[in-house]
Amino acid sequence: MAYTLDPELAAVLRALAGRSGPTPPPPKRDDWRALRARGTASMEWMASQLPAFPSGYPLVKAASHTVRSRGGAEILVRWYEKADSAPGSAVVFAHGGGMVSGSVDLYDSVVAGYVEATGVPFLSVDYRLAPDGATGTGPVEDVFAALAWLRDRSAEFGVDPRRIAVMGDSAGGGLAAGTAVLARDRGVPLARHILLYPMLDDRNLAPDPRLLPYVAWTWDDNWTGWHALLGGAFGTDDVPPAAAPARVASVEGLAPAYVEVGELDIFRAEAVVHAQRLAGAGIPVELHVRGGAVHEFDRLAPASVLARRAMEDRGRVISSL
Repeated sequence: MAYTLDPELAAVLRALAGRSGPTPPPPKRDDWRALRARGTASMEWMASQLPAFPSGYPLVKAASHTVRSRGGAEILVRWYEKADSAPGSAVVFAHGGGMVSGSVDLYDSVVAGYVEATGVPFLSVDYRLAPDGATGTGPVEDVFAALAWLRDRSAEFGVDPRRIAVMGDSAGGGLAAGTAVLARDRGVPLARHILLYPMLDDRNLAPDPRLLPYVAWTWDDNWTGWHALLGGAFGTDDVPPAAAPARVASVEGLAPAYVEVGELDIFRAEAVVHAQRLAGAGIPVELHVRGGAVHEFDRLAPASVLARRAMEDRGRVISSL
């Protein structure tokens, strides 16, 4: 039986195709600059589908800070909180972008939306991008540094250090999973790791012909993103598990998880396997495979029933921290 694209998503994609004219050629494999440019343009368009921050989220305030990462690099983090809300929990968030693109600024409205909906404050991390900003474990160390920074200032921010989660989508979901690995290995308590269509496995390079009609993030894109991050270790046994969490030898001791992925996403199998491994180790995990959903379905069609259902589930999990 063939897959079926969600009708609301199909309508959005048809409208986009009609407006954009001839489809430009996809970036060539290993052209991370072209992939970054395409990713930035895509994220700018998706951001335009949401209310602008800050005017569209009048109850959410943001403040930027600087965090020193492993090795001495300084990175931007942005703290978002809702007025008159004091939940005691918090989320450290990593944006998407295939390891090579994205920024805190491009995710302002996404993060503000979570904060407005739940009242839970978020710390969004402007991790260094591969390959010109950082490679290997550099980006995941940036996210871990933000987690440690928030824990060290938990009293100042009104946060219970036992109630901090890490969350991300796409590449950021991979970094959130890697941060959960680092937190376990370094003895840092973590309430939960929340993974949205996460990029977990650098070995996912063989196209699935059944999914080909639906993918925007392709297997060539995946090759480019992972190669940019891993450099000479790419394709070898020297890949650090914190950088590609599907490679972690054991998931024992990882924080409870929420894992969500679209049925028509090239990351579906690796997300499901991650959830299965957690469940097999006795770790609480909630898994959703969204039928008829492509990668970034929620940002492509935020008003769709599919996206609203996903946001309800995410909001429930965030609010429960």
